[in-house]
Amino acid sequence: MSDPRTTPSIFTRGAVDLSALRAPAPSSPAADTSASRKADDGPSASIPGGLPGGAGPETIIEVTEANFQTTVLERSLSTPVIIDFWADWCEPCKQLSPILERLAEAGGGSWVLGKVDVDANPRLAQALRVQGIPMVVAVVNGQLVEGFTGVLPEAQVKQYVDAVLKAGGLTVEAPEDPRLDAADDALMVGDLDEAEAAYRKILAEHPADAAAESGLAQVELYRRIGGADAATAVAKADASPDDIDAQRLAADVEVLSGEADKAYARLVALVRRTAGDEREAVRKHLLSLFSVAGPDDPAVAGARRALASALF
Repeated sequence: MSDPRTTPSIFTRGAVDLSALRAPAPSSPAADTSASRKADDGPSASIPGGLPGGAGPETIIEVTEANFQTTVLERSLSTPVIIDFWADWCEPCKQLSPILERLAEAGGGSWVLGKVDVDANPRLAQALRVQGIPMVVAVVNGQLVEGFTGVLPEAQVKQYVDAVLKAGGLTVEAPEDPRLDAADDALMVGDLDEAEAAYRKILAEHPADAAAESGLAQVELYRRIGGADAATAVAKADASPDDIDAQRLAADVEVLSGEADKAYARLVALVRRTAGDEREAVRKHLLSLFSVAGPDDPAVAGARRALASALF
């Protein structure tokens, strides 16, 4: 599996010739029947996370070698297509897919999420240089746009989606302070020092800027995690429920792995078990994770209520 802490970068990858994918690869009759059945029946029930209620074929589609030309190349001429490469055995895929599906549904058709099962479509995976999953790329106006590998927090996945929409010439709500663009770009390419300086400068002038606050919280989150191994961190915390440092690191890992609900619940439970300075340290850590998601995240609203109940 690829490192879930990988940050996305946005640029057109001209080295990949998508025109080579315009015709389906020769295959056996049995394989053709399987691909045709998948294309006709719509998204497979085995797609991780499933299809959100009310999401139609224009929002989330299953992409195969047989339908790549129509569902991706031709569609991308009018609507950006973001592709999620996954497999049924891939646990991180099951963390990322629901995030992408929620954002696709919320996008209201401004972009389309294409799901590619790499086991069923090895030629697509090879042509698009998939080396680890989950992997996300986009196609805009028939051109490939670089994406990211691994699981990212929902706020950062949304940043990628917004960047794709901008690349497609679509209108995305602009931040109030244009310096946020430079700060976000620095964060996206992993330049944490530059991103931190930019966010802090904005906050020095506008302390209530939620976007800058969220960006700074993401910088701090990446720094706290450093080179920690996600599975080891969570296992250590589960084995030592009263180890405050272990619990906080595990919560950081869970947020970065797309499991913010688990992280919030973990720290709320720790608030209930602690007192004094320890409780205050856990509370502040939880608030910093709320900042990563932003004030409009519904999961944050629920976790804030749980925190208030734990405190009082």
